[in-house]
Formats: sequence, C-alpha cells, structure tokens
Amino acid sequence: MIYELRIYTTLPGRMPNLLARFRDITLKLWDKHGIRQAGFFTTLVGPNSNDLTYLLAWESLAERETKWNAFQSDPEWIAARAETEKHGPINASISSAFLTPTDFSSVK
Repeated sequence: MIYELRIYTTLPGRMPNLLARFRDITLKLWDKHGIRQAGFFTTLVGPNSNDLTYLLAWESLAERETKWNAFQSDPEWIAARAETEKHGPINASISSAFLTPTDFSSVK
C-alpha cells in the first residue's frame, strides 16, 4: 500500500467552498472511480490555516495513474469543477507526495 499526501492551500475565504466541493461532489465521484480516501484534515494550529490536507490509499502507482486519470477526465467532474469555480479559483496551490509506510508504522 502507498499513500498519497495532498495539500490544498485555498485562497483566503475559499475554504468553505473547497470543503463543500469535496463533501458534496468529489467524494461521490471518487467512489464511482474506486478512489479510497484515508482521511481529511484542516489545520488547527500550524503554518497555514488555509490548508486542507488529505491522504489517498493506493495499491500501486499504476492503480493511482489509472483511477486518477479516469476521475480527472470524467465529464461530471469537469462540469462540477467549472461550476464550483465560476466565480474564480478556489486553490492557490496543490502539492502531492507519495509515501510508503515503514515496517514499524501502525498504518500499513
């Protein structure tokens, strides 16, 4: 199992829009494409309270490529993203890293 750590830094005042998009749209589309989330987090204390951090669980990088590309090219996602950003972008930046658990990790 590998985990993808993704951090979305929203533009000021746009966090509610991003959270609503994940809650109401994105997670349903991920279910449709077999994308598994391992947790979502907002920053309580830290360098940026405009960050949404989440983890995705993948069996392999090949699985990630196949499922993520299918999601990104889904016409329903393309339309929903355009609709939720019709008043401007939500995110200032997005970063991604792929993590593998250590042999002593409680998460495998």
